Amino acid sequence: MQTRDDIFETLRSALVELFEIEPERVTLEANLYQDLEIDSIDAVDLIDHIKRKTGKKIAAEEFKSVRTVNDVVDAVYRLVNSAA
Repeated sequence: MQTRDDIFETLRSALVELFEIEPERVTLEANLYQDLEIDSIDAVDLIDHIKRKTGKKIAAEEFKSVRTVNDVVDAVYRLVNSAA
């Protein structure tokens, strides 16, 4: 899971699997809260899923500014490509 496309596909699969969202609704522009109806509990589940997939913990503070699927892709991309 290194490229933005890989991250997007993994994220799309997670949203479909975890929250039963139709794959065609998951676009980079989709708003997590308004378009995909993700609530705060779902967001925690998504953060946990990302942690399991990447082996790295995403900071809750960083996730607070996330609004769209593209924002999540950017946050995960920074996380997996950081020199940690």
